[in-house]
Amino acid sequence: MIAVLCGGVGAARMLAGLQAVVDPGEIVAVVNTGDDTELHGLHVSPDLDTITYTLAGAVNPATGWGLRDETFHAMDGLERYGAITWFRLGDTDLATHLYRTGRMREGATLSQVTGEISRAWGLGVRLVPMSDDPVRTRLRLADGREVAFQEYFVKLRHSVVVDRVRFEGAERATPAPGVLDALGSADIVVVAPSNPVVSIGPILAVPGVAEVLKARRHSVVAVSPIVAGAALKGPADRLLVELGGEASAPGVARFLSSFAGTLVIDEADAQRRGEVEQAGVRCVVAPTVMRTPELAAGLARAVLGARGMAAGPSGPRGAAFDA
Repeated sequence: MIAVLCGGVGAARMLAGLQAVVDPGEIVAVVNTGDDTELHGLHVSPDLDTITYTLAGAVNPATGWGLRDETFHAMDGLERYGAITWFRLGDTDLATHLYRTGRMREGATLSQVTGEISRAWGLGVRLVPMSDDPVRTRLRLADGREVAFQEYFVKLRHSVVVDRVRFEGAERATPAPGVLDALGSADIVVVAPSNPVVSIGPILAVPGVAEVLKARRHSVVAVSPIVAGAALKGPADRLLVELGGEASAPGVARFLSSFAGTLVIDEADAQRRGEVEQAGVRCVVAPTVMRTPELAAGLARAVLGARGMAAGPSGPRGAAFDA
């Protein structure tokens, strides 16, 4: 069994690559919910939905999130009333949020609803939120304001300087059912190429998760989301620097070294292998930029190979990726 720590587009593509080379039923994805928010009275889980739509082959290939061929008539109508529309929810996407919110108001947990949504989309990979309890990523900006993650990421277009990140509610949260079992018993734990600060960080903040990973550090394989000093998507590079780290493969190694024994870095960073290993992390060099399903499958094989696990022939599932 393979357990994967996940957040956002990079994780979705990594999972698509994994399910192309191994039985999807052998994969458990532990997904960040620190990005979750409430909009228009609806519970929105952006990372869970991005992964769901990607694995189902329904994601918008131009953005890596949302649904392909989406319309936005509801948002246009809300704009007429002066409602919040900087976070654009598509008309078909709204059905997911309506269903999730209704079920949770009936008493279902986020884990239960995630399972129902996954089955409705025909997923073989098991998606598990990191916790059924609310944990919310909050960022303090250099000007002293503190904002929720979606305000930082979408409204402010992550173009502002951050000097502190915290995960509100994490200390009171418990891992969702199955999380610790999956992380403890998997043959390999993969840390997807997600933002280490705001995608992986919230998962680690849930009590018990970091301890399980540290206890089996030798079998935790991470993929660097930084290639040639830059993030392919999002603000991972800037956040690492703003919080006192380095936007580089060695910087990622140092950030993850307490619980990840191996780091897969891109060929563009091959010359920095020694610096990664100086951080006490075994280094594997492979193509990590997943522009196509075939490249994602190749990366999946490299990750599994780093742990000595065999992978079957490629048969990429899901939507084509965009560069």
